[in-house]
This record gives sequence, C-alpha cells and structure tokens, in this order.
Amino acid sequence: MTRSSTYRTRLLRPEPASGAAGQALLLVLLGMMTGLGAAGWLTGLVFTAGVWVILTRALDQAGNRPFGPANGVTLARTTLVGGVAALVADSFVGRPPVAVLVALATVALILDAVDGQVARRTGTASSLGARFDMEVDAFLILVLSVHVAMSLGAWVLLIGAMRYVFLVAARAWPWLRGPLPPSMARKTVAALQGIVLLAVGAGIIPRLPAYAAVLLALALLVWSFARDIGWLWCVRSRENAKEVRDTMLENA
Repeated sequence: MTRSSTYRTRLLRPEPASGAAGQALLLVLLGMMTGLGAAGWLTGLVFTAGVWVILTRALDQAGNRPFGPANGVTLARTTLVGGVAALVADSFVGRPPVAVLVALATVALILDAVDGQVARRTGTASSLGARFDMEVDAFLILVLSVHVAMSLGAWVLLIGAMRYVFLVAARAWPWLRGPLPPSMARKTVAALQGIVLLAVGAGIIPRLPAYAAVLLALALLVWSFARDIGWLWCVRSRENAKEVRDTMLENA
C-alpha cells in the first residue's frame, strides 16, 4: 500500500468522517434556515476539513484506544461550534440570526458539562478526550469573543486569544507545557467566559453592565492564567534547584 493510499484510508476513519458529515448537514440546514452566505459557508467548510484532519491525526497518535461515548458527545459539540463559527463569519457581511447562533452556542455549552460526566461514568476518560474537550472549549470562546467584539470593541478578543497566546509561548518556553493539577477554580473561570460572552452576545444585558461583565470575565481569566503560570514557574525552579544540588553532589 502506498503512502498516499494509507493516508486516504486514515482519513476515512468513521469518527472524523461522521463528524464531517454531521457538520456538512448542519451547514445545509443553516443555509436553508438563515440563508447562510459565502463567508459562512467558507468558514464552515474550512472548519470541517480542519477538524477532520486534526482529529484523524490525534486518533492515529492515540493508537487503538476506542473513541468512546464521551468523545462522541464532544464531537457533537464540535459540530455545533462549527455552526456558530459559520454564523459569526456571516455576520461580518450582514445581520446575524442571533436566535439561531445563541441556540447552537447554548447547547454546546450545556454539552460541555455532559462529556466529562459520561467519560467518568463509563470509565473512558483519556488524555485525548481531555485535550479534545479543551480545544473545542477554547475555539468556542474565541468565536464568541469575535461576535461580542463587534459590539463592545476589539479588546474583547483578548479573552478568545489568551489560550492561543499561551500555546505560542509554550513553544518558546517548554516549561509552560508542564502538567497542571486539577483545579475547580480554573474550570469555573473557563465556564464563566462562555456564559458571559453568550449572554452579552445575545443582547440580554444592557450595554454598560455588558462592558462590566466582560471586563470582569477577562480579569478572572488573566488571574487564572497567571496562577497557572506561577505554579509552573515554581515547579521549574524546584527542578532546577534539584539539578544544581545533584550536580554539586556528583562533583564533590
């Protein structure tokens, strides 16, 4: 079997392929319901292709581990996030159907509380599932921050961009890639970002309180990242101190 045919076989894995089919179906439905324009279609199709390729690669790296029901929930949530992204992209050239956008994002946020419970109850929790869940959360927050930034200003994009800035920084400083301890505060702050952005984006909060709510959410997010970075720095400092002691003992 040639390398190209092997790659095509991998792309036909059932989970990513079914996710792409579901995403395409949702785009068709959005086109029928909202008159999705070219910007929305392009964004949705690029998102579909990106998720298909990235998820296929992640599954290959995970080996023969079953996909699991929790990842199935996350994949369904990914489809909804793709729909939200398409609607937000379309809003740059026209008035977005806010009710549909809010409905999709609301279900996606609700499902965020479901996939973790499914993983724990079925004993199928995995590093792949945790990373999959995290990246879908991050992208939804990015898309919602873009939507809210159109009314409150570009500073709101800091909320959506912070996760990706951290990933870029981690490539320059590898110690930022270290594992973090479980934290309910981190989870609460992350969940709050989506809730606040969705509420503000839905237009149910007056303008001045909306500014205050988003600013508070951003401040909490900065605190959360600073807290984690501080913890990783302390771990790095302890490891460096241990290496120095070990070197001194070896040379004594």
